[in-house]
Amino acid sequence: MIERISNVVSAMVLTVCATGCVQRGQFTAASLPAELQAPPVENAQTVDLSRLAGPAVSQDLIGPGDLLRVSLAARLDANAVVNIFARVGDDGIALFPEIGPIHLAGLHLVQAEQHIAAACVERGLYRQPYVTVAMEQQRVNRVTVVGAVKEPGIHELPRGSSYLLAGIVTAGGLAEDAGTHVEIRHPALGGRLAWQGPTPSAAPGVQLASNTTVGPNDSVRVVRLDLTEAVHQGTGGEYLDDGSVVTIERRQPRPVQVIGLVRKPGQYEFPINHDLRLFDAIALANGTSSRLADKVIVIRGTSDEQDFVRIAASLSSAKQNPAENLRLAPGDIVSVEETVATAVAGILESTIRFGMTTAVPLF
Repeated sequence: MIERISNVVSAMVLTVCATGCVQRGQFTAASLPAELQAPPVENAQTVDLSRLAGPAVSQDLIGPGDLLRVSLAARLDANAVVNIFARVGDDGIALFPEIGPIHLAGLHLVQAEQHIAAACVERGLYRQPYVTVAMEQQRVNRVTVVGAVKEPGIHELPRGSSYLLAGIVTAGGLAEDAGTHVEIRHPALGGRLAWQGPTPSAAPGVQLASNTTVGPNDSVRVVRLDLTEAVHQGTGGEYLDDGSVVTIERRQPRPVQVIGLVRKPGQYEFPINHDLRLFDAIALANGTSSRLADKVIVIRGTSDEQDFVRIAASLSSAKQNPAENLRLAPGDIVSVEETVATAVAGILESTIRFGMTTAVPLF
């Protein structure tokens, strides 16, 4: 029996020496280059979305598309009051019968009253007109929110508070599989060229996201941001123009495979909102099948998916140093390797078990 074990060990040692201990494209968990390391998984559910809100524009600030009710009177006589409804056009101008066109976009209601009264006097309609202006219906922005939200679709947001946070909240909030990446596609400035109030491209005092691109002829402006970075850097107060489309990343990570000396080898789902490390993957496979198992090879595809690398890790080293407990990436293959020690232990266990089952009864 001892001779048999010796022969097996010798053969395995020769095999290891023949193949070589280090292969091309192989690294250790401690020496893995930064570009091959798995990035940490950001949990979108823990992001403080309240910091994406922008200050609301005053509700009495007039903008394109608003419907106004204007009351005119030449004297303090209720029967002499004339009520006129006028909608502010995309050019910021409201057209009133007899009075004519008046530019009102960007004015507060009190300022609009003064402008209309001045126009009446200037055009000889009234000497001392009494003018009141009320907001009959304020225009809303129709925003499409899709991706990892609970209620995707087209949602109407008050123009004065049409920011990214409002869009996400109106869509029911982030779904469980939401990532942190957001793409916002808003149309050309359009009617906002006539907007004289606060420029609604970002919350006042909030810096715009740096990764902003503009389509041909200013047709579409695309903003891509990471919620975690946007909250930290204060770049997420994006205003959602009428017709904007917001896409929230939906995470669908590839599963990991755990093979080799584990009790339950197979394919396991990669978690959406937290990291998966080496010991976590082995735990999913119900632990190692050998108490002497130590060597692990992680096979990981490169960023271009054209090649792969082998990452050597040690379970004993990972226990002593948490930095050796390799963070895994979606699609990794974790192989707990057979070694001389595990092979010998396996032979001994099999031999002892075989000897016990074939032993001749003493009685």
